[in-house]
Amino acid sequence: MWDYFKLILLGLVALFAAIAADWGHDAAYKLHAALIFVIALGMFIWQVRQIDTEKPQVDTSGYMDGVIRAGVIATGFWGIVGFLVGVFIAFQLAFPALNFDWGQPFTNFGRLRPLHTSAVIFAFGGNALIMSSFYIVQRTCGARLWGGNTAWFVFWGYQLFIVMAATGYLLGATQSKEYAEPEWYVDIWLTIVWVAFLAVYMGTIFKRQEKHIYVANWFLLAFIITVAMLHIVNNLSIPVSIFGSKSVQIFSGVQDAMTQWWYGHNAVGFFLTAGFLGMMYYFVPKQAGRPVYSYKLSIIHFWALIFLYIWAGPHHLHYTALPDWASTLGMVFSIILWMPSWGGMINGLMTLQGAWDKLRTDPIIRMMVISLAFYGMSTFEGPMMSIKAVNSLSHYTDWTIGHVHSGALGWNGMITFGALYFLTPRLWGRKQMYSMAAIDWHFWLATIGIVLYAASMWVTGIMEGLMWREVDAQGFLVNSFADTVSAKFPMYVVRGLGGVLYLTGACIMVWNMWMTIRGGAPVKVAPPAAPVAAAQPAQAA
Repeated sequence: MWDYFKLILLGLVALFAAIAADWGHDAAYKLHAALIFVIALGMFIWQVRQIDTEKPQVDTSGYMDGVIRAGVIATGFWGIVGFLVGVFIAFQLAFPALNFDWGQPFTNFGRLRPLHTSAVIFAFGGNALIMSSFYIVQRTCGARLWGGNTAWFVFWGYQLFIVMAATGYLLGATQSKEYAEPEWYVDIWLTIVWVAFLAVYMGTIFKRQEKHIYVANWFLLAFIITVAMLHIVNNLSIPVSIFGSKSVQIFSGVQDAMTQWWYGHNAVGFFLTAGFLGMMYYFVPKQAGRPVYSYKLSIIHFWALIFLYIWAGPHHLHYTALPDWASTLGMVFSIILWMPSWGGMINGLMTLQGAWDKLRTDPIIRMMVISLAFYGMSTFEGPMMSIKAVNSLSHYTDWTIGHVHSGALGWNGMITFGALYFLTPRLWGRKQMYSMAAIDWHFWLATIGIVLYAASMWVTGIMEGLMWREVDAQGFLVNSFADTVSAKFPMYVVRGLGGVLYLTGACIMVWNMWMTIRGGAPVKVAPPAAPVAAAQPAQAA
């Protein structure tokens, strides 16, 4: 009966998608409807061929690692895509001739910039969070993922979201909200996938063998739930037509701006911070072979971060139509946020107590430690930049770009690289990565690339802010906007070269992963019969 229900559902989806592809009002909508039609039709045909055939017995005795292996590969792939587009648009800013005129603006900066941010944050970072959360929750709970193939639906559904969002940007379909550019039907699909993600994660925790819930799961659960809330509220909109991508936002004016930066800053706070802290609290102790330095500090870190971060968004709207008390409130909470953030950094670094010698011999732990250093630096710089006096100089300049990328490339990128190096040999039955020397090369290329990128943007950003406020004896502005653009050219070239180094390191990593995977075979790991030592991940399975 279930097979026939799926046939009916897939048939209806294919039929509606075919109609939508024909009646669509714009190119992006037509392309996405055609894509859905092809996928639904393919699944319909496959489902028909499965009827009255004997279903293969699924082995559920071990952890569900197949979806994690797929996530590891997807993370590496989307990382290269995102970094490559980022390097290209960096050089577009230095050399505007790279905005090629092909009759359509598919490769112009305005189309590629949201493609780059979404590819790095949601494709690279999102896949890293999904696959690592599936790995962590199974090992710390001593239980197989809940929901059978629901985890596979989450994985493939998320890839479909990425493809629809990316192609939509290239074709001009965007609702013009930072980090929330996908249009209404893509947002609805992501909501469905995210609810399934939450169900799998919560279901696994409910059936855990270990009574204690390890702190990494608290951070990952907060990330999943809060991102769902942020996504739904910020993307409330009314479609102009069910057969078109264009929609009208529910909020308008300063209310829309407030909602957007409540979302935007907390996308950083929960997607790029809380989720990756969940990764840090598992992979750093495991790679170091040491328990977390202070479990009490990790709990304080969690609750302080969760309570404070949600209030910090208004500091993006200093000197705007937002009431002054609201932006001041965001500034105050941002400054207070510095303390729990550094508590988490110190907890991660001090986990190496008694194992500091591994920094000389283990490039993976070195990568994780440098990520914590960048986390600490970014979470000091962010609160400092939220102060109104500093913000008056830094806002709308490249200083903000340097701050964002020191955090994204240094903190999020490096901890993800460390997690990929940790997982790849274990998931494919190898003792270690194919080339440990290549990890060293990756570490130094990435680190030097980040330093060049961030330092150049700090220099040009402060210069830009000072040039904007320079006045002559009569009180007139000395520099035009074009003057500031011309003065920034050398630093834009340095920024592009830093991106090239970072991309080169990522390419070396993907080659290393490929050689490791090619030389190994998928391994099966069974959950422990006795409760796992979840509170001490260095000894957990």
